[in-house]
Amino acid sequence: MPIKFIQLLTSTTRSQKTNIQLGAYMAFVAGAVNAGGFLAIARYTSHMSGIISAIGDDLALNNLISVLGGIFLLVSFLMGAATTAIIVNWGHRRRIHSQFALPLLLEAALLLIFGLVGAHLNLYLPLTVPAIALLLCFVMGLQNAIVTKASRAEIRTTHMTGVITDMGIELGKLLYWNKSKEANKLGLVKANRDKLITHVFIFGMFLFGGIIGALSFKKVGYASVVPLSLSLALIAGLQIYRDVRIVLRDRVS
Repeated sequence: MPIKFIQLLTSTTRSQKTNIQLGAYMAFVAGAVNAGGFLAIARYTSHMSGIISAIGDDLALNNLISVLGGIFLLVSFLMGAATTAIIVNWGHRRRIHSQFALPLLLEAALLLIFGLVGAHLNLYLPLTVPAIALLLCFVMGLQNAIVTKASRAEIRTTHMTGVITDMGIELGKLLYWNKSKEANKLGLVKANRDKLITHVFIFGMFLFGGIIGALSFKKVGYASVVPLSLSLALIAGLQIYRDVRIVLRDRVS
């Protein structure tokens, strides 16, 4: 039963339930990586709004080095998302089961590198801080695109602006009064309670991940990312193993 559950998280046969389950765990991962990454390099890497605003500020202040750095971070996130799209579409064309698992395995590998290598690079901070920022931006772009593709753009996990906006919209509908004559003529304003619950759940997991990520990074440093990496490798590996078995079976027969 646990193996079947894990396989369903990255299955090509999607349901609202599996989308929410995958999205919730990935939001937890994003929150943890975002918080831990901030403690490591004093920069958030999971959302581009702040980076784009900083580019505008630095451009106005004629701080061209920072502008160039911000552009590199933006491009790194963009390339991460593009990498997921390439892998998923490649897998879709070949009708494999692990089209979502493959970019997830790549994310696991990159986080493992961050966790194992990062602690040994403190002597070279002027070089490693930009490299780590680029790596984490790439990872977050990769991850956000995985869940976006899997859920058909219904769920995002690396930034909460859209999630909180949707929560506010549904909450506004929930609190809206429907006692006027216009309500009877035009129809009642109804909140999508399932959507509201989903977004509250995603938000809660991101917040929980941020708390756990910050606390664990303070205690054990970069190595705190290793369990996250291994959990993603497990989720991805079961689906990839399924495809490998199919290929080997076809070759034998």
